[in-house]
Amino acid sequence: MKHIHFIVNPIAGSGNHPVSEKFLNKFFDKHTYTITIKNSDYKKHAKTLTRASITEGADIIVACGGDGTINEVASCLVNTDIALGIIPLGSGNGLASNLKIPTCIERAIALIKSTSVKKIDVGRINEHYFFSNTGIGIDAQVIMHYENSNERKFTSYIKSSLKALIGLNYKNEMTVEINGQTIRTYPFLVFVSNSNEMGYNISLTPMASLQDGLLDVLIVSKMSRLRSLFFGLLILLKKQHLIKEAQSYQSKAITIRQANQQSYESQIDGEFFNIESEAIAISLLEKSLHVIA
Repeated sequence: MKHIHFIVNPIAGSGNHPVSEKFLNKFFDKHTYTITIKNSDYKKHAKTLTRASITEGADIIVACGGDGTINEVASCLVNTDIALGIIPLGSGNGLASNLKIPTCIERAIALIKSTSVKKIDVGRINEHYFFSNTGIGIDAQVIMHYENSNERKFTSYIKSSLKALIGLNYKNEMTVEINGQTIRTYPFLVFVSNSNEMGYNISLTPMASLQDGLLDVLIVSKMSRLRSLFFGLLILLKKQHLIKEAQSYQSKAITIRQANQQSYESQIDGEFFNIESEAIAISLLEKSLHVIA
């Protein structure tokens, strides 16, 4: 008997999805599978539910939601033998897309039943894990505005991006230590990625891989608002490398410090985080998560 636990974010994406006990029972034979369904009702609730599922003996734990829900569930499974399943229900679904997990729920369920497991790398920013990407700068501001909006659509990202650009300032110099170099910058963006997609088929790090043992890093230095809009256009055209302010690196570890504050506004897998710390240490844990994909 295989025990599969589903951690469901009921408001993921549009909130209009069929994932329920009645729905799942159509796909899982009761003589072969034991199904448990848990709804996540608030931020970080999925972590609590996942920890409980681990103690309850789950063989597979399935995150049903967007990248934020996946992050909460997967964070509890790092360096365990329990496999992560994914039913992508979010608006962006960056990690699922990178793993080629279907957005069709029935096909995602078929993949879970196949139990085709691969090991992937996991990023860590201080005490937090990330599976797709993390960033400090304009992307964190975009996510902050997006979370404060009442919409979960691509147009909401566009509106949030414009708000972030209007409020953009360069008040803190940062130092980024990477591969023996110390880079001083007033950053538009410091973006660290484990995967090659952010969602909506948009990528800042198209060569990134979940299994290469490296993090892909993009540092974009201070630029004007007009130049920033041009950069945004280049991202949509997948030609962001053409702008001179953008420098790309690969590394296993990065340290970030800033001159005047001990608080970093960041995003981790598309969720806004305010990290209180003197410095940020970003590192990679190679092949430390089992994923059905």
